[in-house]
Amino acid sequence: MRIKTKLTYGIGLLFLMIVLLVVVSGWYVNQLKRDTNNILNANYNTLQYARNMLLALEEYTVDTTALHEFKENLEKQKENVTEIGEIQATQLVEKHFYQFIENKFDLTLISKIRKDITELMRLNMEAIERKSDIASVTAEKAIAVISITGTLCFLIAFILIVNLPSNIANPIKELTESIKQIANENYKKRIHYEGRNEFGELAKSFNTMAEKLEEYAESKLDKILKGKKRIDTLINKMHDPVIGIDEEKVVLFANEEALKITGLLGEQLIGKQIQDVAVTNDLVRDFIKDIFRDKQQRDGELLKIYANGKESYFEKEIVDINIVPTGESESQFIGQVIMLRNITQFKEMDFAKTNFIATISHELKTPIASIKMGLQLLENKQIGTLNEDQNNLVQSIRDDTVRLLKITGELLDMTQVESGTIQLNVSPTNVSELVEYAIRATKAMAEQKNIELRLQMENNLPDVLADNEKTAWVLTNLLSNAVRYSYENSAIYIIIASTDDQVRIAVKDAGQGIEGQYRDKIFERYFRIPGTKKEGTGLGLSISKEFIEAQGGTITVESEYGSGSIFSFTLNGVVTVHSKNG
Repeated sequence: MRIKTKLTYGIGLLFLMIVLLVVVSGWYVNQLKRDTNNILNANYNTLQYARNMLLALEEYTVDTTALHEFKENLEKQKENVTEIGEIQATQLVEKHFYQFIENKFDLTLISKIRKDITELMRLNMEAIERKSDIASVTAEKAIAVISITGTLCFLIAFILIVNLPSNIANPIKELTESIKQIANENYKKRIHYEGRNEFGELAKSFNTMAEKLEEYAESKLDKILKGKKRIDTLINKMHDPVIGIDEEKVVLFANEEALKITGLLGEQLIGKQIQDVAVTNDLVRDFIKDIFRDKQQRDGELLKIYANGKESYFEKEIVDINIVPTGESESQFIGQVIMLRNITQFKEMDFAKTNFIATISHELKTPIASIKMGLQLLENKQIGTLNEDQNNLVQSIRDDTVRLLKITGELLDMTQVESGTIQLNVSPTNVSELVEYAIRATKAMAEQKNIELRLQMENNLPDVLADNEKTAWVLTNLLSNAVRYSYENSAIYIIIASTDDQVRIAVKDAGQGIEGQYRDKIFERYFRIPGTKKEGTGLGLSISKEFIEAQGGTITVESEYGSGSIFSFTLNGVVTVHSKNG
């Protein structure tokens, strides 16, 4: 039988039994009400009338209205005759009462009247007793019928409560467990329900699905194995070392290049906890330094490894593998891949480029110095006076010479930065002297655009630990940039303040500002904001960053497009130790 039919029959039968119980109960209650009303309306009233008549006979000698009351109750009794023999008894009471009145209150008739009233009361008392027995029988029958009907309702409801939920819940539970087995790739799971109900059809559909999934899994297994071998071969043929680990940090695979540079065999690495391997292998320890950190905290340092018969440079990259399981919406972390990219060739090319730039810069300085000396001789009036066109030409040559000297100076500084050989002469330096030097160096440039340089400096600033020459160069570069990109007739603020054990020097300009997508790139080498037509090599800010950080400080930029920019850097202050002799 189908589940829907079972539910319909069971609940329908229970509903019918409840309706039957209500109807039977109502009918018997109505019967009891009718029997009770018969006793109250007929017999009880007659007894009440008879009692009133007896009381009137007792009081007629004292109260003249008592006979009138007797007569009224007698008339009511004549209208309330309901039992056999009651009409004759009532007529005798009436007959003797009127004889009593006609014979002028003959006392012998009073006893007859009382006897008649007593007979009337006896008849009604017997009727009450008889009707009470009938009501009791009706009540007993009602209790029996209602009890039987209620018991049947209870049994039906109990059977439904016990069987119906289990008939529905048990197959659903079994189906849920089977679905979990299928989700765990146990495609051999089958379910069997007896009967031709909905669950039987569901079991048939489920088993068909499981058979098709099993057939599909078995048919695709060969392709999966081939795909795995293809991926393994691809990883092994890569020229860069690759190591894969799962979410428990167990090594899943390592290609031949990774095994070669670590000096390990496959069984010593694959299938092992990578932390355990790192205990005895320094190179693996360098590999895994960042796998426990967030992506933003990984340093991405270069690794110098002896490989291919020479010292080689590798760039490490750790890729987190996250997937979204089928049927879910949240991504799940399942492992990481450690890749080492061999950048030895690029590093060698970078060394060659740095050496080339340094050589060219040194070579260029000599002819540029000669050109500058020649210009000074041409400007010497003792040699001769130049006309206006010649003066313009000399001025143009001087500007180009200054630009060339600046470019060669920046290139030389960049070679120091790239080669890691920045030469610093760090000593206690007075901040005021640095600021005054930078203002003097850029004052003429600011006056050409009618820009005012405004200094805001705290009193009693401590000295800073800095390279005087390079720090002055950084501040001059920031001020020059501020003048170059500020509007005419504006103001530039140089703000110096102490914070904790550091001194912060900020340059706030009134230019256009820097768009958000370029702020993170502003300190990169050779970077220039697209669309700017100002002169420059794109090296100044990069060199400034290297100089400041080499001295233990930091350099930052704050800017909103259309509201100007604030470039600032911090330097460590000189800690003064006070001693007291006591």
